[in-house]
Amino acid sequence: MNTVTVKNGNLDMALRKFKQKQARDGVPSECKKREAYDKPGVRRRLAKKEGIKNTRKRNKASKTGHVSHGGHGSHDYND
Repeated sequence: MNTVTVKNGNLDMALRKFKQKQARDGVPSECKKREAYDKPGVRRRLAKKEGIKNTRKRNKASKTGHVSHGGHGSHDYND
């Protein structure tokens, strides 16, 4: 359970911080996921669809050059 301290009587800021912590921990998405039962086939289909979407995003990013290629600067330059 997340806890937030209220400083200087600022309840609005404390509520905002609490909601941010809950969102970071994945509480809203977990509640949404548990609202209704999904058949295993439906879950697989959604997972496959998400995977395709993420792959397309990754491919699009790599074409535009926004992907870090890792490494520690060891380049092979030809003089």
